[in-house]
Amino acid sequence: MNSLQRTTPFNLPIRVLQFGQGNFLRGFFDWQIDLLNERCGLNAGVVIVRPTSRSTAPLLDSQDGLYTTVVRGLDEQGQAVQNHRLITCVQRELDLSHHMADFLLLAQNPDIQFVVSNTTEAGIATNTQDQFSDAPPSAFPAKLTRWLYARFEHFAGSAASGVVLLPMELIDHNGDALKAAVLFFAKRWDLGSGFENWLQTACVFCSTLVDRIVPGFPADEMPTLETELGYRDPFLVTTEYYHLLLIQGPAKVAEWLKLPGSGLNIHLVDDIAPYKLRKVGILNAGHTAIVPLALLAGLSTVGQAMKDEPVAAFLKGLLFDEVIPTLPLPAEELNEFANEVLRRFGNPFIQHRLASIALNSWSKFAVRVMPQMRQFHQLQGHWPPHMVLALAATMHLYKGELIALSDEAAHLEWWKTAWERFDSGELSARDMVSTWMAKKNVWGDVLSLHEDLIEAITQDLVMLQNQGAREALKATHSSGAVVAA
Repeated sequence: MNSLQRTTPFNLPIRVLQFGQGNFLRGFFDWQIDLLNERCGLNAGVVIVRPTSRSTAPLLDSQDGLYTTVVRGLDEQGQAVQNHRLITCVQRELDLSHHMADFLLLAQNPDIQFVVSNTTEAGIATNTQDQFSDAPPSAFPAKLTRWLYARFEHFAGSAASGVVLLPMELIDHNGDALKAAVLFFAKRWDLGSGFENWLQTACVFCSTLVDRIVPGFPADEMPTLETELGYRDPFLVTTEYYHLLLIQGPAKVAEWLKLPGSGLNIHLVDDIAPYKLRKVGILNAGHTAIVPLALLAGLSTVGQAMKDEPVAAFLKGLLFDEVIPTLPLPAEELNEFANEVLRRFGNPFIQHRLASIALNSWSKFAVRVMPQMRQFHQLQGHWPPHMVLALAATMHLYKGELIALSDEAAHLEWWKTAWERFDSGELSARDMVSTWMAKKNVWGDVLSLHEDLIEAITQDLVMLQNQGAREALKATHSSGAVVAA
């Protein structure tokens, strides 16, 4: 079977420098650039830079920058869709351990307008070891600073030579974080006030929020996919139907990307913060809350949970009745996003295992669910019953009888001991709940001071222990609260 090779010359001007060659950027951002080229005449070529030199995988150059995206999921009508696209926008991939000179030469290209990155949450970091003379430096922001300084020098600091930076690392205020890291190296390497002023005035560091599930390379499906496509593609990437890119930046960024009329879910916003709350509160909190109950109900994947009527009804109640009223966006917009999340959770093409999502459940619950619980309590004067049940179910899951738990060693040891003492009669359910909710290192506060919360969690935990998850779900659905047996 043939491999992918270009049949037409490389003819796109390089307009995007991209740090990161992983599945996410290829299945998310490069896919969007390819569509903008086709639909809106963006005419943008991409050069990919590997942010580290540790990868031993072959460069995308081995098939002329070409690769396939397979998009599949549920559309707006809930119908399963699947399509594939040959991505042609990538012109070259650079490994800086071999291509440092070519990398710096790209700084002289006047067509480059955007710098994009996804280097994991730990990628935007500084150190005191990297030197300006290193070829290359180790940290991603240090590499970027070298490139930006080469551009500044070549164009004599002209305002027109500035670039738009779109970091897509999953950290808060990622644009501000990247700008601070670049300025750190500029100061440390004493690159001068002129360069620092150019960074501040000619370059635009935008914060972003990205959202798309990109499972990656489907090894077990490749024989079938290759037969359908008619060629081999070891760089093929699968992704869900849904995509969202929010950019906090000036309106002219939309013009430069030629977004009007693109049909893509890319938006310029004044403030990403409320949308981050929306994503964490609905998508991430929904995932975290459904996992323990679905596992205790005998299910193993998110897809199964969405087909299970009581579990799906629990999730809908949690999202629409408890989470959405706490979020600072219009209800209609939030309802639309929540319905989209439910469709995504029901994607028949993604087998998202509940046990995998259960990793580090306590830190996830504290960040994703507890803020909504506390906001609901402040607004309504009582604790949200679905979230309380999810919290009690997480406690019951940490009995460790269903799955191999993965969390901080101290958390695992505490729950192992607590459940052993409960089973032996040394510790009551209420004392177990109260002691855990008093842990300020987990919750950031002493939540055991809320007697009504401790009572509600204890009642749910007792029902889960005595009657099981199915009865607890039934009680929540019928009365809006779980009562003690």
